[in-house]
Amino acid sequence: MTLVKHNAMTPVFNRFLDDFFNSDWADWGLKNFSSEGSTLPKVNIKEDDNGYTVEMAAPGMKKEDFQVNLDKQILTISAEAKTEKEEKKETYSRKEFNYQSFQRSFSLPDTADDEKISAKYTDGILHIYIPKKEEAKPKPAKTITIA
Repeated sequence: MTLVKHNAMTPVFNRFLDDFFNSDWADWGLKNFSSEGSTLPKVNIKEDDNGYTVEMAAPGMKKEDFQVNLDKQILTISAEAKTEKEEKKETYSRKEFNYQSFQRSFSLPDTADDEKISAKYTDGILHIYIPKKEEAKPKPAKTITIA
């Protein structure tokens, strides 16, 4: 079984708002997590015999910006980052605030060992490793001796 996205309508609604507010005529220099105009960072999920690896692209953030929670087999990744920029020239002053936040949730399969989940953030990518339970891992073939 693979990881399943939770609440599939949220990205569709967010995409609609992003398309409306981030079109060329309304572009006020807003930067998003992807070139497609989505405010949700892109996620890769890989499965092998030993577990699942979730990779979330969120460049420019710090590991302190992230929160990863597990509740009732729902893995929730959220982040919040605030920045402030002030620019002063001759007779005017401009101060800009930037606030980024997102939340993504995934349902873990029964094969996931939720006691051993680990996470790290390197080079703009959040890596979450979810090992499989021992009983869920494939067993090597064996020969049975006939008595």
